[in-house]
Amino acid sequence: MERINKFLAHAGVGSRRHCDSLIGAGRVKINGKIVTNLGMQVDGEIHKVSVDDTPIRAERMVYWLVHKPPGYLCTNHDPSGRDLAIDLIPHVEQRVYTVGRLDEGSEGLLLMTNDGDLAHKLMHPRYEIEKTYQVLVAGKPSIADIDKLLAGVWLSDGKVAAKSVRRMKPQGDSTWLRIVLCEGKNREIRRMLAKLGHKVMRLRRIAIGPVLLDKLPKGKSRKVTEPELGKLRELLAASQSKTTKTLNKAVVTTISPPVVEDPDDPDYEG
Repeated sequence: MERINKFLAHAGVGSRRHCDSLIGAGRVKINGKIVTNLGMQVDGEIHKVSVDDTPIRAERMVYWLVHKPPGYLCTNHDPSGRDLAIDLIPHVEQRVYTVGRLDEGSEGLLLMTNDGDLAHKLMHPRYEIEKTYQVLVAGKPSIADIDKLLAGVWLSDGKVAAKSVRRMKPQGDSTWLRIVLCEGKNREIRRMLAKLGHKVMRLRRIAIGPVLLDKLPKGKSRKVTEPELGKLRELLAASQSKTTKTLNKAVVTTISPPVVEDPDDPDYEG
């Protein structure tokens, strides 16, 4: 079951806001009856949905991996007519979106899907899904630089930190780093390293959670396998469960009376 505007948007009728206007105008029917309740839930396998009496079919969820080369934009429209990552999968009929954008100069793994719920969870910091990058930077970052990346760097939109950073190998006067993030602010890695005086020469994403770029050639695509999709969903479910437990614990802590901690307790943090 999903909200009627989400169902219509996934079916290619238009944006959710546009679909809301269609519903409000009485142009949407479920099982032959006009519906104006924006919160109405539908099941495409059970309910017959129509717009202006034209039947709307539920869109099949699709999941594709794309190796984006440098020079492509992660947007579905560009007024300047530049190359788009979406152009790399012209054979996909569904209207898909990129999960975790890469800037124009970056390359590597993109997940493209019309599954908005999965896409949202994969990119929301709350779920802490790791994104792994190989980054070629000018100079030779010191241990102190790496410690700063791990501790957090202040940018214009807040403090950001890497989950892990590892020096891989030198390349002339530059150095390859392996960086893992759990959030994706705009040009985050480039801005973090620029703060430390290291310009990013190349940036390539090689993994989103358990899904790997592996040997997929530049500009090519392939379907996400069922095992890969299963691992992603398992990871999200585990993360959601962890988050729920943490929130519940916080609520209990807030409403519980104060307790004197025992230094002999193995969980004592004093």
